[in-house]
Amino acid sequence: MPVRIDPTAIPTLPGPLAADGKPSLIGLDGEALAELLGALEPATPRQVAMRARQLFHWIYHQGATDFSLMSTLPKGLRERLAADFSVARPTVTAQQTAADGTRKWLLRFFDGQEVESVFIPEEDRGALCVSTQVGCTLSCSFCHTGTMPLVRNLGAAEITAQMLVARDALGEWPTAKQGRLFTNIVVMGMGEPLFNYDNTAAALGLAMDETGLALSRRRITLSTSGVVPKIEQCGRELGVGLAISLHAVRDELRDELVPLNRKWNIETLLDACRRYPARRPITFEYVMLAGVNDSDAEARELVRLLDGIQAKVNLIPFNPWPGAPYACSSNNRIRAFAAIVEAAGYASPVRTPRGRDILAACGQLKTASERRRREPATGRERLGAAAGLVG
Repeated sequence: MPVRIDPTAIPTLPGPLAADGKPSLIGLDGEALAELLGALEPATPRQVAMRARQLFHWIYHQGATDFSLMSTLPKGLRERLAADFSVARPTVTAQQTAADGTRKWLLRFFDGQEVESVFIPEEDRGALCVSTQVGCTLSCSFCHTGTMPLVRNLGAAEITAQMLVARDALGEWPTAKQGRLFTNIVVMGMGEPLFNYDNTAAALGLAMDETGLALSRRRITLSTSGVVPKIEQCGRELGVGLAISLHAVRDELRDELVPLNRKWNIETLLDACRRYPARRPITFEYVMLAGVNDSDAEARELVRLLDGIQAKVNLIPFNPWPGAPYACSSNNRIRAFAAIVEAAGYASPVRTPRGRDILAACGQLKTASERRRREPATGRERLGAAAGLVG
């Protein structure tokens, strides 16, 4: 019979409980797993280190969802782990696939809170758009899904679990070096990742571990609305690609579109970008709003602002929603804007929204689930999924 563990004898696990109500091992790195295993039973440091590597391999390389399948671990240890811990995924309460292959999952955690993950496939690769918070504090005025107050941060386990759910759905276990479709991560789902930096960094560290999920940092992009103090830390510690939700070239307009600008204005934000240790161009996301931010003069000012920054500009056609105070710029206006930016030497692709037929571009599944419960329509999503940014 498995022996119950005194919870005071093991290290505190970060994050909430798993879907089955037990502390989750998902989100723990090798060092934390070794600490936990060392508390379970007497063993030499060498034995503990070996078991931790094996456990890490089963969770992040093999994608095991049941301790009984971890055949390289002793049976007694598997029983102890199963009795008190979990590698269960969040509950997938809804899933949809669009005509263009975009897939969306609505994930429910142990406390009943929900977030969305969106997988955007290309011919030979694909990006998973992950969320880092339940809700958001940014209140960007162009947001499709309205206002959702910040409920809580996601733990490292919950951020990492979104990646595991995608691998499960795509059938890409064990981690393959060649031929897999899930190749990229874009951290631009619900929430502001730099307001939840520690948990986001822990999850991305696991994603980049070569013995686990094995996703290259060159294939990871983190999008922020401009949490300036954390941008430098992100570059120093993670070195992933950076995307900036800019959307305006004048502070008075950006104050309206992206209220975070009132705390860290455009000049301050761009100074931080110039210091970012970019291994590839920083992406500046720019939603195209008719008559608001799409003039030739604003395109020229954008070019001036980007001087000295290795950059590209991702132009995002606004996706109108009922009651929205904005309309999308015309195709001709978007092309004219892009031409000015490209003439200055900056790539300026116009992104085609993906998954519109399942509302994956703007996070409406979460909103719909809230409406079904007769609660106010909620959900705020950044524009990463709409941009289809694969990087």
